[in-house]
Amino acid sequence: MPPLSRSAKILLFASSLWYFGEGLFGPLFAVFAEKVGGDIMDITWAWSLYLIVTGISYVAIGKIFNRTKWKSKLIVIGYALNTLFTFAYLFVDNTTSLLIVQVGLGLAEAISTPAWDASFASELEDTNDTFLWGIANGQSFFVSGIAIAIGGLIANYISFDALFILMGSIQLMATLIQAKASFGKNAMTSANPVS
Repeated sequence: MPPLSRSAKILLFASSLWYFGEGLFGPLFAVFAEKVGGDIMDITWAWSLYLIVTGISYVAIGKIFNRTKWKSKLIVIGYALNTLFTFAYLFVDNTTSLLIVQVGLGLAEAISTPAWDASFASELEDTNDTFLWGIANGQSFFVSGIAIAIGGLIANYISFDALFILMGSIQLMATLIQAKASFGKNAMTSANPVS
């Protein structure tokens, strides 16, 4: 495996935690939505709204923060919002509150992901960029696949509340790791402007 910079390793580790926390819920979203009174159309609208908000926000946030030197800080903001809205699932008791959480999660992803991609790209050398992007994208699927299986066991044998607490706690760990790397004494080099 080609050598990775310290910043690239931190980005990959924190995102693996984030994907694990997020992946615990996976397809259980439909079961949870039904549990709070949602039907097939509510699930459809919630997921559709999430994707639309995420897509529009990706473009807007990408444009606003293009070429900024604060990309690593945006990752922290997005991760922190994601953590907050994940814990908010604990208070969802109807489809309206579910829609609000989905909008918040979409915005959180749109803040963190373009900044993460730009930061990771700035850490790569041209000779290994395809392989390293393969690692970055492959790890998200691998980690999410394991998390979905574990999340199903937790929701089935314990509760959705326990699942949401675990999800939020793992995402909080990812946020703190990324924050330390972004704001700490040896802040990530990817915080420099991309030229």
